[in-house]
Amino acid sequence: MVVDKAAGLTSHGVVGRVRRLLGTRKVGHAGTLDPMATGVLVVGVERATRLLGHLTLTDKTYEATIRLGVGTVTDDAEGDVVATPGAPELDTIRLEVALDALRGPILQVPTAVSAIKVDGVRSYARVRAGEEVALVPRPVTVHRFDVLARRDAEAEGVAVIDLDVVVDCSSGTYIRALARDLGSALGSAGHLTALRRTRVGPFTLDEAVVLPEPGHDVTPPRVEPIAQVAARSFPVVVLDADRSADVRVGRRLPQLALEGLTALVDQDGTFLALYRPGPDGARPEAVFVG
Repeated sequence: MVVDKAAGLTSHGVVGRVRRLLGTRKVGHAGTLDPMATGVLVVGVERATRLLGHLTLTDKTYEATIRLGVGTVTDDAEGDVVATPGAPELDTIRLEVALDALRGPILQVPTAVSAIKVDGVRSYARVRAGEEVALVPRPVTVHRFDVLARRDAEAEGVAVIDLDVVVDCSSGTYIRALARDLGSALGSAGHLTALRRTRVGPFTLDEAVVLPEPGHDVTPPRVEPIAQVAARSFPVVVLDADRSADVRVGRRLPQLALEGLTALVDQDGTFLALYRPGPDGARPEAVFVG
């Protein structure tokens, strides 16, 4: 299921609602969204929970609003204000230079208020306890970082610039950190005031469902069959009856040459397993039916 997560709801909260709607405990999600953020959250149900970790969800698209001129402890609107240098003098050329420095393969210092562990303790817990946290830069790739609109305004007596942006990036990229670093590069400060994820891998907002509020008597939302998700996400090979029987018990297939991780289905279209190439033929990565 592709869910359009509402603002204020945690990713775990989405899982809880789906469990109640579908009457099953076996639900998981891929790619956590902050409570402030909205948009695409991929949810697996029953057998598909095992498929989540194999999906190629490394490229994501976000629409966001960055406020220049004010910095917060969390690099978004939910944190306490820690800097108010005000909006920088900003023309199109200067902005484009700053944006371009944040595109492509970069080393990004994650936001301090994140779930990254430092000596076994979540970074956000250390920050909330009053500690200074310095996280190690991580390699990420920003494929696109473009401004869609600009608004000059004032917020609590501070001159600010709000930028509506679109970002295509690799998994692990912190959009909050992009806002922080853009403000810093312009000699000011920056943080996110809005964030919406519009795509995760092949899954987009166009197919996302909005979950009903708890207590509402509604028809459970449609769940896409696991075979359809596998076919969207991987190359597919249809097997004859003998090979299908071998796959059901996880046997290697010496005569089957694969290019990469591949979905194997039987002649009825039942999704059997994911197999990958090996030195002696195709070998099982995960078997989904017995």
